[in-house]
Amino acid sequence: MAESPSPSEVFLALVNGVAEGRWEELPSLYAEQTNVVHPFDPLRAPALRTREELREHFTPTGADPTPPRRAANITIHQTTDPEVIVAEFEYQGTVANTGEPFAVPGIFVLRVRNGQIVSSRDYFDHLTAARARGPLDALIAAVR
Repeated sequence: MAESPSPSEVFLALVNGVAEGRWEELPSLYAEQTNVVHPFDPLRAPALRTREELREHFTPTGADPTPPRRAANITIHQTTDPEVIVAEFEYQGTVANTGEPFAVPGIFVLRVRNGQIVSSRDYFDHLTAARARGPLDALIAAVR
């Protein structure tokens, strides 16, 4: 029987899958029932609780084009709980219309059980991410 991927391996599959736009593969990294929250989301989106909600979350809408990016500066911290890691990283890329480089820092606190994410707290710099995609004015207007 094959061994389940480690929390670190699942995290790397997640951030590299996002960076490479492999949207259809990402939901399978999560358990059927999960709890994914974005505590710093300025729009206060609700938690994502199921794999199906994650599938919808990862489906590109075309409204905000995602600039090419890569996961970089990755540091994974092991914890005393073998299911839990804390991962620091950033998405780096270049804004398409301006050529300006960007780096969006993030920290994930992941719980992975049997090779699937059962909970995640994803902390991002949402303003820098919005600036990289272009709709910063729309984000600011939405939180007013």
